[in-house]
Amino acid sequence: MKFEEQPPHRQLFARQVLAKAGVANDPRLLDALASVEREPFFGPPPWFYSDFSTYRELASHDPVVLYQDMLVALDPARHVNNGVPSLHAGALNQLGVRPGERVAHLGAGTGYYTAILAELVGPSGHVTAVEYDGELAGKAAGALQNRSNVTVIHGDALVFPQAAVDVVYVNFALDHPAAAWVDQLAPGGRLLFPLGIPARSANGEQLPFTSMAGFLLIDRRPAGYGARFLQPVSFVFAEGQEPPPASRREGLEAAFRRRIADQVRQLRWRRPPEDDEWYSEEGWGLSKRGP
Repeated sequence: MKFEEQPPHRQLFARQVLAKAGVANDPRLLDALASVEREPFFGPPPWFYSDFSTYRELASHDPVVLYQDMLVALDPARHVNNGVPSLHAGALNQLGVRPGERVAHLGAGTGYYTAILAELVGPSGHVTAVEYDGELAGKAAGALQNRSNVTVIHGDALVFPQAAVDVVYVNFALDHPAAAWVDQLAPGGRLLFPLGIPARSANGEQLPFTSMAGFLLIDRRPAGYGARFLQPVSFVFAEGQEPPPASRREGLEAAFRRRIADQVRQLRWRRPPEDDEWYSEEGWGLSKRGP
């Protein structure tokens, strides 16, 4: 169904989300946002939203209240949320997902943004959604069961995709690009993930969300990989992973504190370090030089 055929509250939601994201002209994304119902991905009421300091219950059981640009909780105890729609809309606009493309959606949660991606790739494309948490993966499989262009996998998103794809969209933070994310990018492919480090409590315990992170967009080119940060973000850090090595935590923290992330232009991948890198390790780095 096209935008004009959707219920008024979903039309309004789509317009407001794109306006908040600063997206002036993306009719396909507008259609996708208006076409996908939100309520199947949140379960029955009561629903809770985050005001970024605590969780509050929505004082209504009318699904219309879910059509707002807000962070809806999936598992408040673990700070797992559905994600702010305008943040994801801006990211999807930058990824430029096209009909017929193959997409890996990693950290899919209950699958709401998987459904948006499925609308964008259309019946000739395919979305593979991977979720580490078994309960969330089960909910995603149920909510997406009628979409023939979607496969839901309960598994470790660090080893997916396992075949070449055009787009990798990661919805959890990690302190490095996982090998599969880069190696399985088809020519012209795009990877977007939150690069960052987990926050720590006052006694040094690792917390489940990031203290410093940026949305990093990587695109595969004939001569290498372009890279640029879109914006600072806060995401849940990858579940089931060891804490970052001290050298990486300290190096990334120092790099972010220099406040020159906007100068990043290239991902160095499986090559020796170069001069003038924003961040550098033996096998990868982020350079201020173009590829």
